[in-house]
Amino acid sequence: MNRQPVSELRSARSRAGRGGDVRLRCGLDASDLRSVPEVRRVLRELLDGRAERDRCAVAELLTSELVANALVHTDREAVVTAVVSGRGLRVEVRDFAERGPVPRSSPVREETETDRERTHGRGLLLVRALADAWGVRAHEVGKSVWFELTDLAAGPTDDPTAGAADGAAGEAAARGLPLDGDAA
Repeated sequence: MNRQPVSELRSARSRAGRGGDVRLRCGLDASDLRSVPEVRRVLRELLDGRAERDRCAVAELLTSELVANALVHTDREAVVTAVVSGRGLRVEVRDFAERGPVPRSSPVREETETDRERTHGRGLLLVRALADAWGVRAHEVGKSVWFELTDLAAGPTDDPTAGAADGAAGEAAARGLPLDGDAA
């Protein structure tokens, strides 16, 4: 695997891809939660001048959640890829565990006192609520959880159905159902 440690992210962040896309790709060591703020910082630099501050903050938050989930819940290494293109931002966090993501309960159901006291377990709820699209893609070994922000210069879409199909894919993956078919 072509992994790049977080300590070398600065050199990777300006790598140009197809059609002038700007890409970031880095490998993260298993259980190294110190890499979460570093990935967030490098993503912020990648988006500098390409996204409004509010959209950048959303991207940082969602990326942090996906990276932390991959490192905490799999105890294995992960790979983060971010692509800024004319369509927006796509961030994908790949891990190498077979187990699918398990979103916690829906924010619409009434929480118990124990639910409110938890300090974790809401990452995928945030992704579902704030991303324009998100989903889970199965690989031969492991999976990728991804999100997209389609308009980096404006707030989230007013269309309440945007991203619904991909959110459903995330829920299907959590239930062990077939994913979006791309097993690359």
